[in-house]
Amino acid sequence: MAARRRTGAPPARTVVQTEGAPLVAIVGRPNVGKSTLFNRLCGGHHAIVEDEPGVTRDRRYGEMEWAGHVFRVVDTGGLDLGAARRRDDTIARSVVSQAMRAVEEASLILFVLDATEGPTRGDHEAAETLRRSGKPVVWVANKVDGVRQEALAGELYELGADVVVGVSATHGRNVGELCDAILERLPDAPRAIDIEEERPIRVALVGRPNAGKSSLVNRLVGDERVIVDSTPGTTRDPVDTPLTYGDHRFVLIDTAGIRKRARVEAPMEKIAVAMAEKAIGRCDVTVLVIDAEAGVAEQEAKIAGMCDEAGRALVIAFNKRDLVDEKDERRLKEALERQLQFVPWAKVIFCSARTGRAVHGLLEAAREVYESASKRVSTGELNRFFEGLVEHHPPSLYRGTPVKLYYITQATTRPPTFVLSVNHPEGVHFSYRRYLANRLREEFGFVGTPVRILCRARSGKR
Repeated sequence: MAARRRTGAPPARTVVQTEGAPLVAIVGRPNVGKSTLFNRLCGGHHAIVEDEPGVTRDRRYGEMEWAGHVFRVVDTGGLDLGAARRRDDTIARSVVSQAMRAVEEASLILFVLDATEGPTRGDHEAAETLRRSGKPVVWVANKVDGVRQEALAGELYELGADVVVGVSATHGRNVGELCDAILERLPDAPRAIDIEEERPIRVALVGRPNAGKSSLVNRLVGDERVIVDSTPGTTRDPVDTPLTYGDHRFVLIDTAGIRKRARVEAPMEKIAVAMAEKAIGRCDVTVLVIDAEAGVAEQEAKIAGMCDEAGRALVIAFNKRDLVDEKDERRLKEALERQLQFVPWAKVIFCSARTGRAVHGLLEAAREVYESASKRVSTGELNRFFEGLVEHHPPSLYRGTPVKLYYITQATTRPPTFVLSVNHPEGVHFSYRRYLANRLREEFGFVGTPVRILCRARSGKR
């Protein structure tokens, strides 16, 4: 058991032991949802996910943690063997070559198929190629969003699969079951280790152009570390700025303003916006900077949605507080409730980069939500709370039968992710999962972070 840290310090961090961690390769035809599954498995974790130098963009490496075990995951391009045979399609040959290199490196293959299309000729070719590799395969039927798709997924057994795991990478359906299947086949994967070592909290400042992101960085650092100009789009490459505040270390990531895609025309601006979006994926905390004078617009909702989808803790910072009065501040809060109602848990602050008012509150808020996103709750404590909660407010019937909730456990942090053991996972309605997430948030103090609820069937219990 690690020693208790000083009050107010970030918790002991989980060190991902990538050395010796088995590699899981995600392969399949184009457009079956491989990258969506990769993001679902790795995107919510605190590990940085980047393109590996020297390989194509279609081959991304990341890390995932499940039940305390660590795995490396590689996302590959479409395994389109037919296109690769055409002499004029050099790109397809390169993509297939890269995918097969990943297969050679992997300890386990996730063969992703589209449940809505059924087995295709390309699937049969890919299945035979993977069988010849001699590597163990988990057959994954993606896009299983309901009962109808489950029936279609049954057709995939004609490919020679032993067991097909039906998931929805987009909605997270049965992803916990898939992670269990990975762990079952790779039980010797190394465990994550909690150590007493504080690493910098990576804070990405995102928002529309000219909201004052660079000005906030300069005010916090006390120096002109990044270019500040009134012309929107001045910042292109994300700029990482180390900073120590009190006893804590941060890395501030200043990003390009994210405009509506329809308004992004110049190639360099497109690259800058893409890199800003990528910065969300490699940070611990996102700070959505809003120009208080301009107010809340549709684009803020889109950016907040990106942060939520990535599973990042979120601080909403209204900059240029010196240009609005208390009445305006109330209107801004009302607009926030209307347009960003899907992230009511976000931490909200008002500050001014020009005057310095409450600017350091941004760092305090970032530290608070980072600690919250990193929090773990013991299974015993969770289930004592859970029993009373379910007794007071049980889920609705599913097809006329009761939905039984057996127990709950926390699978991962950043964001806090909880797994429910139930008899009918599909019977736990979205609204009930949201209710559970809100109650967990209230009971255990999860501030400024998404809370995920996954449902997993308990075998033999109906």
